[in-house]
Amino acid sequence: MKTDTIFYSLFKEFPSIFFELINQSTEPAATYEFTSREIKQLSFRVDGLFLP
Repeated sequence: MKTDTIFYSLFKEFPSIFFELINQSTEPAATYEFTSREIKQLSFRVDGLFLP
């Protein structure tokens, strides 16, 4: 991933940080995966997703 590498690295390594930032319980973080996905529609890429 070439954009927002700091945030991507932090969320990838410590997904609970995202839940803390949005003032939510960090328990669900264990069931989420943070990833980068590319959608094949004129190469539209979403740089960061939390997926359960």
